[in-house]
Amino acid sequence: MGPGRGRHPGGRGPVPAGSRPDCPRLSGSWYGDNRARLQRLIDTRGTCSGSGNTPVAAFDWDNTVTKNDVTDATLGWILRHDGILRPASWRDTSAWLTDAADRALTTACGTATPVGAPLPTSAAPRCADEILEIRESGRTMSGAAAFAGDWNRRRTVPQYAWVPQLLAGHTVAELTSYARRARTEALAAPVGSTRTVGTHTLPAYVRYYTRQRDLIRTLQRAGFDVYIVSAGSEPVTEVWSRGVGVDAPHTIAIRSVLDRHGRITPWNQGCGGVPATRGEAIPYIDGKRCWINQEIYGVHGAAAWQRQDPRHRVALAAGDADTDVTFVGDATGAHLVLNRNKSELMCRAYDDADGRWLINPMFIEPLPRRPEPYPCSTSAYNATDGGREPVRRGDGSVVPDQKDTVH
Repeated sequence: MGPGRGRHPGGRGPVPAGSRPDCPRLSGSWYGDNRARLQRLIDTRGTCSGSGNTPVAAFDWDNTVTKNDVTDATLGWILRHDGILRPASWRDTSAWLTDAADRALTTACGTATPVGAPLPTSAAPRCADEILEIRESGRTMSGAAAFAGDWNRRRTVPQYAWVPQLLAGHTVAELTSYARRARTEALAAPVGSTRTVGTHTLPAYVRYYTRQRDLIRTLQRAGFDVYIVSAGSEPVTEVWSRGVGVDAPHTIAIRSVLDRHGRITPWNQGCGGVPATRGEAIPYIDGKRCWINQEIYGVHGAAAWQRQDPRHRVALAAGDADTDVTFVGDATGAHLVLNRNKSELMCRAYDDADGRWLINPMFIEPLPRRPEPYPCSTSAYNATDGGREPVRRGDGSVVPDQKDTVH
């Protein structure tokens, strides 16, 4: 455990004697009164409040702090530069990979490359296509299911866990180097530009949201401990999080188990009493709550999956998708949501049960209004078995369908 992890029993920390700087101020334009409400939180929870507390803020990364997904940007770069090492068997890369996916990957990527050597994905579009399609849709190029079996749909999703597993055999330093090169390329690409990998069209660019960067830095100046919590690969996320002033010990993402030579394996570290597995407990939906409770507040075992008392919860949480709904809902001061039309999250946000939900359109290329109401009363909730259920409030009442009004 690095510095900054497990250091918030009760959420309190010392404030240097005599330290009363001017209250840090947010800048830039936000939707409606969001900036004023965020500023109020900063003023009442930060150093200017004089409370002596060290509040915590937690942000999802992809499409919350940046426009576009940095893990996908890195994977695209890796495929164009032959960075995937051929596994002995594709079934080794995921506990849930189907026979159909194993056959599709073996056929597309071939067997001529020695095991452990780089696959020539830059010159083999079929191989790149199969990998990208499985990552994006959970299906092969022919439409067959790529993953099957039992997993808790609120703790993991196989294709998210699969990206770090595909990178088995590399050292963290090698993956970090790939991520840095992908970052340089993505930041230089024009906004709106695309790139073809195999036959897939991918966003070529990534941008830091300037408002989110300003919010993070303002929170830090106001005495907040700011964390990133992502369902991406941790070394990749760390490369990007440094750009907003968040260091590696404050970046939580999928943590690969390393072998005795320091190389990435298909195994991930666990949370909440779940041991190291091939992806059963990643920072995904309820998993993000678990990792926050465990790594920030030192709550271990089964209790890490449960909502904690207010003194052991973040003051501000920000996200953009259903993958973030649990930890964003746990925040005690403000739930900041970027509207990407994700049903479960937007049902919670528009219902605004505690009056602390803030909805903001995406800062770059915002989506248009969703024409139909969100199906909150019937099918917006992501059940553990993969089914769809009504979204319910804490008292058990059903959230009614919600219209999309912030876009």
